Amino acid sequence: MSNSDSGFERERRGEGSGPESGSGGAAADDGGARFRLTKPGGEPVRAGRNLPVAIASGVALGALVLLSLFPYSQAFSLITAAATVIGLRELNRAVAAGGARLALPPLAVGGVAMQFCAHFGGPEWLVGATALTAIGALAWRLRGGADGYVRDAAANLFTLCYLPFLLGTWQLLVAHPGDGTERLIAFIIVTISSDIGGYFAGILLGRHKMAPVISPNKTWEGFGGSVLACMAAGGLTVALMLDGPVWVGLVLGVAVVLAAIVGDLIESLIKRDLGIKDMGRFMPGHGGLMDRVDSLLIAGPVAWVVLGLLL
Repeated sequence: MSNSDSGFERERRGEGSGPESGSGGAAADDGGARFRLTKPGGEPVRAGRNLPVAIASGVALGALVLLSLFPYSQAFSLITAAATVIGLRELNRAVAAGGARLALPPLAVGGVAMQFCAHFGGPEWLVGATALTAIGALAWRLRGGADGYVRDAAANLFTLCYLPFLLGTWQLLVAHPGDGTERLIAFIIVTISSDIGGYFAGILLGRHKMAPVISPNKTWEGFGGSVLACMAAGGLTVALMLDGPVWVGLVLGVAVVLAAIVGDLIESLIKRDLGIKDMGRFMPGHGGLMDRVDSLLIAGPVAWVVLGLLL
């Protein structure tokens, strides 16, 4: 029997040495029915979250996205419009912890409009709606006077670019003539593969910290797992769903995994700077909506550019 198998058996019998299995006889109280994942050396894996609940939440969100795409992909605009409103609420709470204030009415109205402009009008309409929303947010803040104006203006412009504008690139993907729905699904699959590959490679093999100051749990081994998973997903989705060459899928995978890692680190640094753990509690097991879509936000425009240039 391998060391890994022995670890599973010990955890099943309640004989593990980690805090999760030995504290107060908790493992024994459940009748020995609890299985816990262990590393090859027998060390228990600590995922840091309720994995079954997290998986169920992710599946529910994915199902909602798929239902909005078929049979009319235009309905996906409603999904990103709703995500804009929910995300603005979470970001407003987050920046308030740092003393800034968002101009929520113009950001919400403009952010929702940006989703429909991107879908039905393309990049030009998205840029125009973004500019008008920025002007509206800056003008709205004039009522508060000079005290903290630059701070609040910076927070508003950051929020505008970070949330509704980047979400708008998802609409550019899905609105592409002929295969827009497939492009969006391919982008989502490849980006989620980064999380899955990095998660399991990190908890099983992770030893060397990637960015300990920003995100202590990220490792280079997890990054390697993300790269392999994204390249495999990219090659398969581009070849099977978009009828493109495999090499385009490999390029997409590398580009998306780099963007996804950067997106995750950006979100981690935002929360660390503002002194909060999660953006919200919208999704059980995942925290807020912004905690779930951080990688997807940054990867969206990257996928749109790569697919637009190479396919």
